[in-house]
Amino acid sequence: MKHREYKDLPTKELVERYKEEKVRLTKVKFNNAVARIEQPHKLKEARKEIARLLTEINSRRIDNEIKAAEKGE
Repeated sequence: MKHREYKDLPTKELVERYKEEKVRLTKVKFNNAVARIEQPHKLKEARKEIARLLTEINSRRIDNEIKAAEKGE
């Protein structure tokens, strides 16, 4: 998915996808450690996907914190 597509998803779904990607990365790493996988680029893809998800989750968290601070002033 692209960054634009993540912006449209609700936060709950982003967190769910993050958890799924973490599990997927763990499985791919394990499979690679046991026996070399045929598609080593899957490791890189999984790490990038996790980074994209975390970036969007953190930006939403920061936006919410800023809005809360503005309301408190």
